Amino acid sequence: MIPIKKGFEADIDYNYQRMYVSGMMQLISHMLKAGSQVDDVIKAEVAEIPEGFVFRMCVMPGELSLTMQKQNGALINLTDYADKPDLTMSFKHVTFAFLVFSFQEHTAQAYANERLVIDGDLPMSMKVVRCLNRLQAVILPKVVARKAVKTYPDLEFIQKIQMTTKTYSQFLLNLVKER
Repeated sequence: MIPIKKGFEADIDYNYQRMYVSGMMQLISHMLKAGSQVDDVIKAEVAEIPEGFVFRMCVMPGELSLTMQKQNGALINLTDYADKPDLTMSFKHVTFAFLVFSFQEHTAQAYANERLVIDGDLPMSMKVVRCLNRLQAVILPKVVARKAVKTYPDLEFIQKIQMTTKTYSQFLLNLVKER
């Protein structure tokens, strides 16, 4: 159970958590885009998602969110998507999202603890979660990634460094292209 704080300290914690989750959602969406372009494991998962499929991860009531779509075999960020996505993964509160995005709890555990609501195709949500897990395993230091994902993949050190380098390089290249 998460302790409930009251007053000024709670406001600071809540505002900090909102800013952190907002920033992490932006970072994760850009890194997931890069990962879907260079990582063979993520590419294989994305290949099984229908073209044009849109998913959103948000914090209720939906002010903080990331929205992505499969286009041309990869994931892209959508900033002004007003329609209902094919899949929505909603955290019930910013604190619950903070637990996941600060690597204190993995996504599967958040779902098991009823902190995350899935609206849409459950098998597709599992593909998205597997993409997120692979991304975290690749881009995070092993000690952090072990906390972030339910099962850490068998990645050799050289393989991890190569995939991390490719993913971050593609991330930076995408940022330059978007400017």
